[in-house]
Amino acid sequence: MSGLIKILLVDDHAIVRAGFRLLLASEATLAVVAEAERGEAACQLYWELQPDVTVLDLSMPGIGGLETLRRICQRDSQAKVLVFSVHDESVYVNRAMAAGAKGYITKSSAPGILVAAIQTIAQGGVYIEQGLLNAPPAAQAADYRAIIETLSAREFDIFLLLAKGLTAHKIAEELCLGYKTVANYGTQIKAKLKVASVAELAHIAMVLGVMKG
Repeated sequence: MSGLIKILLVDDHAIVRAGFRLLLASEATLAVVAEAERGEAACQLYWELQPDVTVLDLSMPGIGGLETLRRICQRDSQAKVLVFSVHDESVYVNRAMAAGAKGYITKSSAPGILVAAIQTIAQGGVYIEQGLLNAPPAAQAADYRAIIETLSAREFDIFLLLAKGLTAHKIAEELCLGYKTVANYGTQIKAKLKVASVAELAHIAMVLGVMKG
């Protein structure tokens, strides 16, 4: 995408939001168009403003960050939400990505990582801070790898493109296939891997090392 990236910033600490806003203001392509300190307000602002990227904390009063993420992504499957949290445990990363997040970074990360993550997600990619994704249990990882190895060349191509955040329409254009064909492939791939979302495909691709975060 080109032009200004509109950002909704969601964190319950005013001083934290002020710091983020100052950092993001140094980038000419980024603009914080609204802020919220609770999930309920964040959802309302999301529907009203349709930001390009929502930067979301998980630990908030009210419905909390994870429920906020779920509500936004259930209503808008194309929502681009970056979780920015103090939590670096894999359980938080896994739950956020399964709920529909397109990225996850920690508040202890270098300032440039926030900017890079926002830009990557705005362009349709997935960004997870290096070191956050622990390998799944050995048996599960082996199952994933075995399944991926059975995919046809075309299925594997589509798996990687879906994991990178491309829509079925964009994949159809890139591979010169019909939209329904790509959609059917996507459904089959998710069924084989027993996942429901593109974010989960991205997670599998990254933990198995077939796609870099």
